[in-house]
Amino acid sequence: MRVGTFVLAAQFPGQGQGEALHRAVRTAEVAEEAGLDAVWLAEHHFVPYGVCPSAVTLAALLLGRTRRIQVGTAVSVLPTAHPVALGEQTALLHLTSGGRFVLGVGRGGPWVDLEVFGTGAAAYEKHFPESLDLLLRWLREPRVGADGERFSFREVPVVPRPDELIAGPGDGPEVVVACTSPKSVRLAAERGLPMLLGMHCGDEEKADMVALWRRHALAAGRSPDQVRAAGHVSAGVVQIADRADEATETLVKAMPGWLKQGLDAHVTVDGRHRAMRDPVAYTELLCSLHPVGPPRLAGDRLAATAERTGITRFALLAEGSGDLAATEENVRRVGAEVLPLLG
Repeated sequence: MRVGTFVLAAQFPGQGQGEALHRAVRTAEVAEEAGLDAVWLAEHHFVPYGVCPSAVTLAALLLGRTRRIQVGTAVSVLPTAHPVALGEQTALLHLTSGGRFVLGVGRGGPWVDLEVFGTGAAAYEKHFPESLDLLLRWLREPRVGADGERFSFREVPVVPRPDELIAGPGDGPEVVVACTSPKSVRLAAERGLPMLLGMHCGDEEKADMVALWRRHALAAGRSPDQVRAAGHVSAGVVQIADRADEATETLVKAMPGWLKQGLDAHVTVDGRHRAMRDPVAYTELLCSLHPVGPPRLAGDRLAATAERTGITRFALLAEGSGDLAATEENVRRVGAEVLPLLG
């Protein structure tokens, strides 16, 4: 089982943006010290829900600050990025970190970002598969050209080549796809890419998505060994305390204010209506689904998720208290008291 931390760089009410980013960096540094497997970095624009606008840039900093831990994006938003530019950045981080970088990509949402970056709603609505395929070609082929609806350019050499890792396997960086619908599950499966599944999903829903992924992957000609080895990632929250009610209280006090402030700030690109979760009910749901409580309860919940879904990689949000010292202690307790229970 591989347990990592999910870093949103969340700006809680009353906090500055620099404070949120400092907590994000310290969370990653402490995660490596505590023996966690990975740190996963979120990307958002123009909202306090998360104040990291470039997951690959923050990943570059953290790869330089650490020596062992994997650093991944969860996710880099593909509709607002050029796949070749993102592919070049990915190759650079993969090669210079000794293979410790993992690229997670996703569609994002129908937000005003699409207007600001000039990609338009079509990049979100229909061009994600084209963008993903161009990105994958860049990471796998020596020369790439494009003749698609969104991207069209003459063939150019791939520099640097991501398969030229000096020490380690030469098959390039791992790519993970955030999946929230049967359509995105099929897209990832047909390309043989593992899924990142959101923290709002329970075990039953995640198990269904894994089963659907397997069916589509096998139908697309993926080998049974490749299907079994798929390293899907389950996102969640973690809060360790001596009592379950103490851990839940910590999150219920802090997270609703951040969720309301952060989610309310999202603006759609075309004025479409969007349904908002109740912040308190959503926090309580997350506490019921994920490792929130004493170390034994946390370990049991992770083990149960792995058994029910087949997923053995976790990206757990540890900053739900909104407090730097409490977040650092939370991460250290995961490493010292939960990981040993998982073997």
